[in-house]
Amino acid sequence: MSNRRSRQSSSAPRISDDQIIDLVTKLRQILPEIGHRRRSDKVSASKVLQETCNYIRNLNREVDNLSERLAQLLESVDENSPEAAVIRSLLM
Repeated sequence: MSNRRSRQSSSAPRISDDQIIDLVTKLRQILPEIGHRRRSDKVSASKVLQETCNYIRNLNREVDNLSERLAQLLESVDENSPEAAVIRSLLM
């Protein structure tokens, strides 16, 4: 890790170990798979970061799927209807 830190540009803001710990703790709390575990169940920071990436990927897939479903729904309604206006606002 020290090699990666030494390669950082000197103008980049540095993040302290305490800040990293705080951010990982916050991620633990919001991740559904990890946040509901008991405090005594220790989860490594790398596992939290892996789960965060997986969770974000899943959320992106859900957004894509919902957008596709809304686009299909929009095709099935009159484009001048109030329903179409609502669907278009959701797609924006």
